[in-house]
Amino acid sequence: MNHLFGWRRLARLTFMLLYFLIEVLCASQQTVQSEIQQGKGIVGQSFSFQERVIKSGNLLYGELGSIANVYPGKRGKITLEKRFENRLHLNNVTRYFTLSDLQIDDAGVYTVENTDEGKKTKIQLTVYNVVSKPQVTECDSSSCSVVCSVDNKKEVTLTLYRGEEILNQTSSPDLTTDLSLHLEVEGKDYNSTYSCVAANPVSNETVHVPKCCSEDGRPNDADSGERTRGMLIIAVICVLVASGLVGLTIYLKKRRNGHSQGRRSEQRYQNWSRVDNPNLTSVYDTLLLHRMAASWDVDTA
Repeated sequence: MNHLFGWRRLARLTFMLLYFLIEVLCASQQTVQSEIQQGKGIVGQSFSFQERVIKSGNLLYGELGSIANVYPGKRGKITLEKRFENRLHLNNVTRYFTLSDLQIDDAGVYTVENTDEGKKTKIQLTVYNVVSKPQVTECDSSSCSVVCSVDNKKEVTLTLYRGEEILNQTSSPDLTTDLSLHLEVEGKDYNSTYSCVAANPVSNETVHVPKCCSEDGRPNDADSGERTRGMLIIAVICVLVASGLVGLTIYLKKRRNGHSQGRRSEQRYQNWSRVDNPNLTSVYDTLLLHRMAASWDVDTA
């Protein structure tokens, strides 16, 4: 009996020991995972890895391994990867490794080794573009609707608001197509304020959606005024064109009548000189004949 009791006690102790080991392993795993910090950077800007290296240390990047080393007594660094050259340095004031002029492909897991304290810190860096400003197409007054769109980049969302209320939201992993949202205003919501917001984890841009309809569903006064001015301009152009055509017609008619009168006068002169003055031969007689013909044309006119 005592023998059986001893086996049970041993089994219980073994179970408790295994449970304790499992708890320790899980806790250590969670500790390792919690040490991976999340960092967000913006294209073209700088990012500092928040782990001080006072005297000596290293910076590692993914599978490349060590990309920078700092030794005791040396203020400089050794960059082992060419693409980080002239962009990676150790800030002499903060003692943080800083990467400048960030690019999208700089994203990844970095490890800062602080050899002074025997400490390692992992940082997951994600690099984003600054989000573009949304574009709102011209209002369609016939249906009181607008379309809001934005260039699609990493983790960009496009949201349509009525006041503080979210009406619609969209995003897409396909970065080759733009994001867009359509808004059609209902009769009871004509006086509401609408806005279109594009955002990613590091930036956001907002545009206010213009009102293209009045309360009764007709185009706004501004739209009506633009339409009226457009019609007035068209009417003025039509009047000017018509006046020009009438003037051109009158000019051509007068010119044609002038040519006809000239031909008739010349014909009369030739007939008069040939019939009534056959013997005129001198220059003086010819000039006199021209004067008489001109005087005769004036009298007959």
